[in-house]
Amino acid sequence: MAKKTAQSEPTHTEHDCEICGSSSAVEAPFARFYTADQPLHICTGCGFVYIRRRRSAAEIARNWSEVLYKGHYTTAIPAVKCRHVYVADFINARIGLKGARVVDIGAGQGQFLGIMRDSYQADCFGIEPSGENCRILADKGFEHFHGTIEDYAATGRTGFADIVTVVWTLENCSSCTSMLRQARALLKPGGHLVVATGSRILVPFKKPLFLYLNETPADTNSFRFSANSLRRVLHVCGFATAHINRYIDTDYLCVIARNEQPAGEAPEGDNFMEVHDFFERWHRDTLHYLGNKDL
Repeated sequence: MAKKTAQSEPTHTEHDCEICGSSSAVEAPFARFYTADQPLHICTGCGFVYIRRRRSAAEIARNWSEVLYKGHYTTAIPAVKCRHVYVADFINARIGLKGARVVDIGAGQGQFLGIMRDSYQADCFGIEPSGENCRILADKGFEHFHGTIEDYAATGRTGFADIVTVVWTLENCSSCTSMLRQARALLKPGGHLVVATGSRILVPFKKPLFLYLNETPADTNSFRFSANSLRRVLHVCGFATAHINRYIDTDYLCVIARNEQPAGEAPEGDNFMEVHDFFERWHRDTLHYLGNKDL
């Protein structure tokens, strides 16, 4: 009988802030209460909220493909379809989609691609690490690549996209700056990057904290963006912000940035004490709703 070998545990690496490079960070208060004792950190240099200990891009992508997508996460629910429609309409209203070559990083099952193709006549291509999702993309008639953005970068194909979209994906990777720079490489000069994520940090509370933080591996949601931190990281990665949605009273934060060297200094970050206070207030507010955790 062949001897069984124990499967090695994934390696976690400690990271400094990807936006300002600071190694100084404090824990977001009460985060461990919701995350099965996994810490969430706030950079003291620029207020960026992130997970310090993370696995590799391949390990995180595998977790999403083999566990989360096969568990509780699906794009078929109305709430996710609504946000896809919102972002597609925002892109079309600001820069136009008809005839544009669009690359979606983390294409999932192609719902967002389908909206852009069928409603706005965009020419769509998806990059997706899940083999099962890629089969769905093929059934829907989408040209696609099976792998991570890091895998696609290794093919050496660059400079062909009019628009690259990163929709509820930038927060789920191992390195947000690496993903943004690889996205930039896909764009034509003057092309546009679209990043959409939840509008949760330093805005009115839109959900209780137990519906924002959970007990899944913390690095499957490695980054938590405010409007300031998102614009700042885009600037650091060589993008000039062109449009931003009205994020203050919607669930969504959406920034469209041009692939051109940004002028001037990087946008200011957030005061880490204000972010720290924000999480304290959010926890106190959430305590009123803990009896309704099944909602």
